[in-house]
Amino acid sequence: MTQDPMDIVIGADEAAGDSEACERHYKAGLSLVAEGDVEGAIPELRAAIAASPTDPRPMFRLAYELDLLGEENEAISLYERCCDISPAPVNALINLAVLYEDSGDWRRAEKCLRQVLDTDPNHPRARMFMKDVEASREMYFDEDQDRDQAKRNALLDTPVTDFELSVRARNCLKKMNIRTLGDLLRITEAELMGYKNFGEASLKEIKDMLVSKGLRLGQGLEEQHRRIRKEVYDSLKGSGKESKLGKPVSDLGLSVRARKALQILGIQSIGDLAARTEAELMGVKNFGATSLDEVKIKLNEHGLELRRLEF
Repeated sequence: MTQDPMDIVIGADEAAGDSEACERHYKAGLSLVAEGDVEGAIPELRAAIAASPTDPRPMFRLAYELDLLGEENEAISLYERCCDISPAPVNALINLAVLYEDSGDWRRAEKCLRQVLDTDPNHPRARMFMKDVEASREMYFDEDQDRDQAKRNALLDTPVTDFELSVRARNCLKKMNIRTLGDLLRITEAELMGYKNFGEASLKEIKDMLVSKGLRLGQGLEEQHRRIRKEVYDSLKGSGKESKLGKPVSDLGLSVRARKALQILGIQSIGDLAARTEAELMGVKNFGATSLDEVKIKLNEHGLELRRLEF
């Protein structure tokens, strides 16, 4: 609910700009409002604004009455004009914030309330409305994210047989136990090409299909690794170790064999490496126990370790 209008203190500049006509129309408008004749008061308040466009009092009062009549757009416009006058009236800022929130414009609503709280951090109404704005914004974003995630999950659950692929490509995917689009996104190009009877033509066919949907091979793995890497970063916050995670993996001074294995996995930073498990590294061709021990020792020198699977 918007705040009841109160007399607005105006500065010398605004007072100097007042005219007798503005004052006359403004007082006539207030009298009509007091008598219950709001429709008759509106023309008087408009005349007062026309006579003195820099006087915030008739602008504020007209905005308030229009808001009560359901004319939110014009009320917002008048409150905005009122708030452009320095210093912006506190009541105008709060009422404008309420109207912004009602229209779903939480960014502007928060900006108005911040303007009040910056000068009066304990203003009770501003604090109360700020909580409402923050709660409404979070609720909207949560619903929006849930809706987008539901659509994405439905797409990833789509069987690969629903897409226009050749018999050979379908058979290869079936034998590789790739049933859904989500399964396909967790496979790399190298893994597909390493499968028997899977050739360049089938690869191009699948890549073209994915591109048409804004997707690509290996995307699911990349997203998974980003999520895991974030978890690693979050777990080290405040420990003094998080700054090391962004450094290039070359800073570890690993052997050529170990570096090549990390390149195959697309590991570029120490954080990328700390987000991987021993099993992931050992799954790379020519990466053996010696290379694994080397990586673990180098990470340990930086106070870090490979991610451990939790069962």
